[in-house]
Amino acid sequence: VQLQASGGGLVQAGDSLSLSCAASGGSLSRSATAWFRQVPGREREWVARINWSGGRTYYADAVKGRFTLSRNTAVNTMYLQMNTLKPEDTAVYYCAADTPPLIIYSEIHNARRYDCWGQGTQVTVSS
Repeated sequence: VQLQASGGGLVQAGDSLSLSCAASGGSLSRSATAWFRQVPGREREWVARINWSGGRTYYADAVKGRFTLSRNTAVNTMYLQMNTLKPEDTAVYYCAADTPPLIIYSEIHNARRYDCWGQGTQVTVSS
């Protein structure tokens, strides 16, 4: 499976932005996918995860209530709707797949457990 992330950009604090992660080369219908973000000099930070079978979602505390993760099985694409953006949300955002979904719950935030990644998309939130 190949992942292609898109949708990043420059916005102001309080604005919204939507990211997409499109998959090719295989179906994600029996997978879990996630978003991570990274700023220079820091480790990749887990943002959210969705189980495609059933649609259950999980969020990091830093984004809970502001970000919404969804997927469209018909087009094999995951979406991250980001509302009320803050300057601290500035980062390169990466999508990742866990296919088949084998990562245990206690490890879903661990970037090293994911072996399929898309390229990053830059999100910059100005104050």
